[in-house]
Amino acid sequence: MTKRFEVNFPLANGRPEKRTAYIYLPESYFKEPSKRYPVLYMFDGHNVFFDSDATYGKSWGMKEYMDKTKTQMIIAAVECNHSPNNGRLEEYSPFTFRDSELGYVSGRGKATMDWFVDVFKKYIDTNYRTIPDREHTFIAGSSMGGLMSIYALMEYNHIYSRATALSPSLWASPVEVHNMLSTAQFDPDTVLYVDYGSEEFGNHRNMRRAFGELATLLMWRKLSLHCRIVPGGTHCEASWERQIPFFMETLLYDLDTEENK
Repeated sequence: MTKRFEVNFPLANGRPEKRTAYIYLPESYFKEPSKRYPVLYMFDGHNVFFDSDATYGKSWGMKEYMDKTKTQMIIAAVECNHSPNNGRLEEYSPFTFRDSELGYVSGRGKATMDWFVDVFKKYIDTNYRTIPDREHTFIAGSSMGGLMSIYALMEYNHIYSRATALSPSLWASPVEVHNMLSTAQFDPDTVLYVDYGSEEFGNHRNMRRAFGELATLLMWRKLSLHCRIVPGGTHCEASWERQIPFFMETLLYDLDTEENK
């Protein structure tokens, strides 16, 4: 079952904005009242489940995948800022940067993640039967949401043990991203799935090099890494949907759940 509900997301001006949030509960949730579940938090919630809500009319189709595979996991997601004045970029950027086309982008990624941790996660853990510990708490996103997933895994590693970053926007703040990956402290059981489509490397300058540097640096730092270049992959939800089996296998690989503890 997937349902929508409203949350109050704090804006930079201090006022809250109503956002649509989404929660997916597996069928077993209603049949086994004592069972508890890992949770995957996702960015761009409007693109995750329903084509009718998706920005370009095509979602990831996560509900269909979860139902078909009977994956025992809760998914919680929140829609992004839709302001045309770089609203999503600022909300999903850990760092402030300038771009020749976009102009000045004020990075509010820390405020976004603080809300995810201090408000949204607490709400989900309070109202649903989650396994709230770090080992069973994951995060995922694409594009700027992919960058945010890497940021969350690095800087909020006490909360998230595993992350998925599809086509992460490494172009936004390459120096800051490199410094973060070089200095972040993370537990040895940390896991990251990251990929990039072979057909999207030309979208931004030096992306192939940036992607290679990310993989090399994280391997050198001994993070458990599943890194792929997707043959024919492009920068869109339809392409990311095809990667669901790959990143879900990584998120759940060798994971102890309450079911087999």
